[in-house]
Amino acid sequence: MGNVTKRQRDPLAEYRSKRDFDATAEPGGGREPRGGEPRFVVQLHDASSMHFDFRLEADGVLKSWAVPKGPSTDPHDKRLAMPTEDHPLEYRDFEGVIGEGQYGAGTVIIWDEGTYRHDGDRSVAEDLGRGHLSFDLNGRKLHGGYALTRFRKGAWLLVKRDDARASGEGTPDPARARSARTGRTLRQVADDAR
Repeated sequence: MGNVTKRQRDPLAEYRSKRDFDATAEPGGGREPRGGEPRFVVQLHDASSMHFDFRLEADGVLKSWAVPKGPSTDPHDKRLAMPTEDHPLEYRDFEGVIGEGQYGAGTVIIWDEGTYRHDGDRSVAEDLGRGHLSFDLNGRKLHGGYALTRFRKGAWLLVKRDDARASGEGTPDPARARSARTGRTLRQVADDAR
């Protein structure tokens, strides 16, 4: 294995190294990809700073970006998307509280979820390596074409394509956002965890 890095052997090594699974309810990983269309999830995360986590299923993991202002339905909005470590597939079901002292401590809700279709002939990994990925979302809140484009090392833009599903609504106020799965707010999830 001479030149094979730990990340190539275990795409979740960085994720696992940041967490104490005896102290957090976050999943450790291990689920095999299921058939059908690949899934996406957008989680609202009230950590040291409020942000959205945008995750696409690809290559047996969730490719992940922190999007401070959240995905927008307005094609004029260019949303900064900072890559984070790959997350396990089970993370798309995670809604709860990451405890004090843990990496990413704070409350998480599933703001949106659904399936997506990758546009193009190359794989998701190849397109990400080239710095541009186009895809169509079929979620509960987000629909239609989007693109992730790298504009410098470690920084991407998430932009809505100007299609029939575009609108000028943008992104809702995170303080009023509700889970697409349970209908709960961040505060309700935090209160339920006490």
